[in-house]
Amino acid sequence: MRLALFTFCTLFLLLASCNRKPDAETIRLYVRASDAYALGQFDSVKQILQRENNFPPALMLRTKAEYFSGDIERAEMSCRRVIKLRPSSSEARIFLARIFREKGDIAGAVNMTENILADNPQDIRTLRLAAELAMDTGKLDEAMVFLNRASEYSAESAMVLLDRARLRWIAGLTNDNVLEDLSRAKAMLPWDAPLLRSISNLEEIIRRQ
Repeated sequence: MRLALFTFCTLFLLLASCNRKPDAETIRLYVRASDAYALGQFDSVKQILQRENNFPPALMLRTKAEYFSGDIERAEMSCRRVIKLRPSSSEARIFLARIFREKGDIAGAVNMTENILADNPQDIRTLRLAAELAMDTGKLDEAMVFLNRASEYSAESAMVLLDRARLRWIAGLTNDNVLEDLSRAKAMLPWDAPLLRSISNLEEIIRRQ
């Protein structure tokens, strides 16, 4: 039930952001492929979306399925198609950087991450990838800089989740919603972060109720 609801909400947001609306058959295939992807059935995703070339969300889904199944060359072709249709797609650009890295093109991957960070310096996924690329080339100091930046932004995101958890708790919403926010906040922080104590304290109070 939750998987179906998540797929529907995601599809609704994606459709709202698309200039050209897909036809009913494309939507049907995309929903099928999304369910298969959530179950880790990457070969099924590729088969379902093999003829798709114009709906960026479906192409991005196929890109990820091809990437995670080891079909790197096809993943690159699909990813480049997404970028051609939607040049601002940060998801496609970061996956292309990962593909470059997988193929041994470290310079291309670094260039791509630099371009993404120029547009969005707070992109945590790209900062982490940039750190991995720096470590690949033995630039440990540079890698630490990227990780420090990522941890700063992660702390800010964790604070947002903590504030929302407190608000939900005060408003009398279900404890499950509050605990979910707290769990996500904890996952964003390193084990020695001072903010973890505040989160753990609130979590303990809620669990006692």
